[in-house]
Amino acid sequence: MELEERVSELERRLEALVGEHADAPRPTGADFWALEGLKEQLAGAGAADGGVLYAGAVRLPTGERYEWQYGALTEQLLDAGGAGEAGGAEEADGQAPAGVGWADAAESFAALGHPLRLRLLREILGGRRTAAELAALDETGTTGQIYHHLRQLTGAGWLHTKGRGRYEVPGARVVPLLVVLTAATT
Repeated sequence: MELEERVSELERRLEALVGEHADAPRPTGADFWALEGLKEQLAGAGAADGGVLYAGAVRLPTGERYEWQYGALTEQLLDAGGAGEAGGAEEADGQAPAGVGWADAAESFAALGHPLRLRLLREILGGRRTAAELAALDETGTTGQIYHHLRQLTGAGWLHTKGRGRYEVPGARVVPLLVVLTAATT
């Protein structure tokens, strides 16, 4: 491939990447309202080392709506004895509850570490809730393989069973799941 063709191909790829996110919001000074609010809260709490906050208000393709926020102090997160609970909610005093250690969080992350598990979660969020519905999809493997992955996700708390063979992402895990996916792709 000649240099001109290579440059054209790179330009095409760049346009495709930019085009995918062309309508994504571009931050301006006013767009950092969550960050500014967090900094005010941290200053009021005397948290010199800062903290993190994530939140979301989502409507799934099934029509279900979830609103959720979570905050933790940097000191809590970096303390070897504990990190803010991945699926928890902020306590009434604005502090994250005492949580699990970093090593304990590895199981939760590991459960998300397989492309098929992420696909199963996406399909479940989209309304396919039974193993039979999931098995009917292309390239999801055998029923035994699907159940293996569903058990991994259930064991890590990303799924729970509801009724007879129906799976769902617990409400307190919907926004955190989307936050993790956002963090992994930005």
